[in-house]
Amino acid sequence: MTQTGSRRISTITLQQIRAARGLLGWSQSELARRAGLSRETVKRVEAPSDLNVSPEARAKLQQALEDGGVEFIQSNGGGPGVRLKKLRPRSPKG
Repeated sequence: MTQTGSRRISTITLQQIRAARGLLGWSQSELARRAGLSRETVKRVEAPSDLNVSPEARAKLQQALEDGGVEFIQSNGGGPGVRLKKLRPRSPKG
C-alpha cells in the first residue's frame, strides 16, 4: 500500500514509530496499552533489528498511533515522516 494524505502506508519505519510516540508524548507502555500489545513488543519493533515482530503487531501499532492523531507520510524525496493530523475547528455551540 502507499499513502497520499492520510491513506495507510504498508511499512512504517522504527524511526516513524519513535517520532509518532514523541509527537503524542506517549511512552512505550502507553503505546502498548493502546495497541493491545505488550511493552516488550513495542521495544522489539523500535529496536534496530526488529526481529520476530508480526505484520499484525505492526498494524496494531500503526492503527493506535493514527487513532491518537498521527499521520504517516511516505518517502517523497525527503524520506518518510510523521505529522499530527490537522484538527477540525469545532462549530460554536449555540
